[in-house]
Amino acid sequence: MKPKILIIDDDKEIRNLISIYLENEGMQTHRAEDALEGLQLLEEYDFDLIILDIMMPKMDGIQACIKIREERNMPIIMLSAKSEDMDKIQGLTSGADDYLSKPFNPLELIARVKSQLRRSNKYNTSIRKNKNIMEIGSLQINVDTRQVYVQKKEVRLTPKEFDILELLARNKGIVLSVQKIYEAVWKEDFFKSDNNVMVHITKIRDKIEEDPKHPIYIKTVWGVGYKI
Repeated sequence: MKPKILIIDDDKEIRNLISIYLENEGMQTHRAEDALEGLQLLEEYDFDLIILDIMMPKMDGIQACIKIREERNMPIIMLSAKSEDMDKIQGLTSGADDYLSKPFNPLELIARVKSQLRRSNKYNTSIRKNKNIMEIGSLQINVDTRQVYVQKKEVRLTPKEFDILELLARNKGIVLSVQKIYEAVWKEDFFKSDNNVMVHITKIRDKIEEDPKHPIYIKTVWGVGYKI
């Protein structure tokens, strides 16, 4: 199948130029004139890679990249008229995989797109080979090896922390009570005064969440329990 690329840039000429070069290389393209339109397209289609401009009205590329990374893990190449090192660092730390300054050579962009697609396809193929790997956004949980990765970097969990995370992941979207989590993981009766689950959830968040105070993976449903 042809790789499907999303181009988000408020400059129509640049959108069209990139699209022509990509389609000449056998790729499909969708174009968005701002980040909000791009986010809407992401709800409607599955993309293999995103080319994202930083300087845009309504929502800039940095904000859009952070938003995309909350749920999706495809490669993102950022474009910007800025070339200072700090701008590149900000783009990459927000979740981008590569960065290219404007004006750029379209052939260099094509080479970077192909490189990111190869890397992504190789990684995703190895993930798909193992049916016991669960993916939730940038979070991967390997049940066989009991390893956890966030944005492809390994995170070390204790056995109980892993058991809790696996339980929540297998029940994605379902709120599990503290009692149910405790009895499933500890295999013993739960007492209301026991705060083991809460302590372990806090430790898991410290390890997998970029901002543990505003978690994107493990959500608290007050008075009920937790869900992923």
